Amino acid sequence: MGEVTDYIASLDGQDREAVQHVYDRARALVPEAEEGVGYGMAALRYRGKALIAVQAAKGHLGLYPFSPEAVAAVASDLAGFSLSKGTIRFSADRPVPDDVLDRLILTRREQIDGG
Repeated sequence: MGEVTDYIASLDGQDREAVQHVYDRARALVPEAEEGVGYGMAALRYRGKALIAVQAAKGHLGLYPFSPEAVAAVASDLAGFSLSKGTIRFSADRPVPDDVLDRLILTRREQIDGG
């Protein structure tokens, strides 16, 4: 098993399902992504760089695309979500919409491909 698989297995209930969903979308869009670590978090890595990570925190789930520019690219479609420079906070009850999640993942992949 890898870092992401082990991390997901450590979660319970709705948080586990929500985190699994994000990673499933990322794997479908970037099948070459591999499990690893990015900035100390279990993450999917693509071409040697961190692609995306999701971590459970007290009171929310954090989505980390390792790119302030990727967050900015979808920020206008995330009204009502808590955002910071490199983080999107969501919950199992209020997940990031799939179309926005897909754009975020693809934006990050394009950044890695471009440089």
